[in-house]
Amino acid sequence: MIVRGRIGSQDDESSGSKEKVFRRLAFLIAILTGLVLVIAVRLFYLQIIQGVFGGDPSPPPPNYTPEVASHRGLILDRRGYILALNIFEYDVSAAPDAITDTQHVASHLSPILGLSSGELVSLLDPEKPYALLKKRVSRKVAEAIISSGLEDEGINLEPKLRRRYPEGRLAAHLLGLVNYESNGAYGLEGYYNPLLKGAGIIPEGKVYHRREAMPFAFPQLPLPQDGTHLVLTLDRNIQHLVEQELAKAVAQYQADGGTIIVMDPKTGAILAMANYPSYDSNRFYEVPMELYIDPAVSGQYEPGSVFKIITMAAGLNAGIITPDSTFYDSGEIKVGGAVIKNPDRRAHGLVTMTDILAYSLNVGVAYVSTSLGEETFYAYLKRFGCGHPTGIDLDGEVAGTLKEPGSRDWYESDLGTNSFGQGIAVTPLQMVAAVAAVANGGVLMKPYVVEQVVDDQGVIVTQPTVVRRVVSAQTAEQLTDMLVEAVERGAELATVPGYDIAGKTGTAQIPVGDHYHPELTIASFVGYAPADDPQFIVLVKIDKPRLDPWGAEVAAPVFRIIAEQLFVLLDVPPDGVRLASR
Repeated sequence: MIVRGRIGSQDDESSGSKEKVFRRLAFLIAILTGLVLVIAVRLFYLQIIQGVFGGDPSPPPPNYTPEVASHRGLILDRRGYILALNIFEYDVSAAPDAITDTQHVASHLSPILGLSSGELVSLLDPEKPYALLKKRVSRKVAEAIISSGLEDEGINLEPKLRRRYPEGRLAAHLLGLVNYESNGAYGLEGYYNPLLKGAGIIPEGKVYHRREAMPFAFPQLPLPQDGTHLVLTLDRNIQHLVEQELAKAVAQYQADGGTIIVMDPKTGAILAMANYPSYDSNRFYEVPMELYIDPAVSGQYEPGSVFKIITMAAGLNAGIITPDSTFYDSGEIKVGGAVIKNPDRRAHGLVTMTDILAYSLNVGVAYVSTSLGEETFYAYLKRFGCGHPTGIDLDGEVAGTLKEPGSRDWYESDLGTNSFGQGIAVTPLQMVAAVAAVANGGVLMKPYVVEQVVDDQGVIVTQPTVVRRVVSAQTAEQLTDMLVEAVERGAELATVPGYDIAGKTGTAQIPVGDHYHPELTIASFVGYAPADDPQFIVLVKIDKPRLDPWGAEVAAPVFRIIAEQLFVLLDVPPDGVRLASR
């Protein structure tokens, strides 16, 4: 849901930080508007005035129509830091048939463009009316051409806008990239390309060239429509934190990569979304194209034991279990002809549902899913968003994979294995959004990245969107208490002194053809805090750690480091202080 308002007419509840963002945007918009006018005047001069009175009789190449480019909209984080802007580069061209001394021009231009004199002489074929010498040179190169006087000898400079990301690799997958045709691709740049790009102007009517008669009146030159600006939910400081810790974890455990997502479970706002390996959007052409794909929204995986949260939520909400319901764990359970065992291959005897989460018992959650039955179990999975994209405003999101009873590739054994996240595939975003529904009192929120869209008409503010209620508030509260105990008993490395953490570890096997890899895993942890009033939820996913396969030992410590900093960055007091002030 979106609400449009005017800059400067926001509700009295607007924070000082938002006012700072507005002021910064207003200043930047004023500068950009001025730059557009400068470019328009410059192009008008080059294409009209100089075209009439200059000494070059040569027209531009066939089918060439000059365009006055629009400025692509800025992208800023929630605090007003610029994450994407525009800089000027220049295409260097020439009218060879107007150059009187080709060798002279080539020798002077060679060191400036970094091309050999011979290459330039070949390009400056006097039989050609037009030659493109080099694309997208820097402002420094353009200034060198101007100061050398080569513009007066048939060398032309055409200003071009290029996308620039001041923070380099920061949030590269989320931001996406802009190609040489000025089109956005991947991430925000791809999803919001029509808004960000704006509309350039191709002057209509006859373009008068040199030595032609000047019309009585100058044609009216319209100005381009600049792109809209995006203010994100993303926090630059949190993004930097998670990217730093993710890179450390991947190196420490000799992993292939990983993903970390930080979200506000009450609204669905993404505070950080990081992947490793990543790339620099400024130099996207230096890496293979497959690296552009965002694993957080486009990479599906079998989640493993973190998925037990969903199965337990379904069982509690359907009324077939309570946190204290008991089950005798014999060490294995048979479902559809398949024998399911616990990760530790042990029998734990009489256990409660809370014990099942704390000890991460596959046999116990398979008991819950089979007790629910096919129809009810899969209905809950779909309510939590499995098999459907979240609808986040990022390019390339996939739906995950949910096999259902009745489909050709579903087997009765899936009812058991799906309960602990095997044989089902989700994206990291789907997983964190599903658990966030428990943190949010049982209400699933639609994740989003853009908080405000700003243009010359005002501001469009994104309002948090409720997808549906998936479980009752009572179920969510019961499950949260169970997850707090699960962290204290089974994931001590995720704990932060002074705060109750609700969460669950995951150690997922990796499918390879028709079997699972015998050694490699995906280690993960998802947790939210403070448990009674969550201000954030974090998913940590480490792919194929070779020194240690377990989520409790690989991902949980990363969560702790990030959570410790989030409590500071988001100004969340310890539970004792916070609860005493109520």
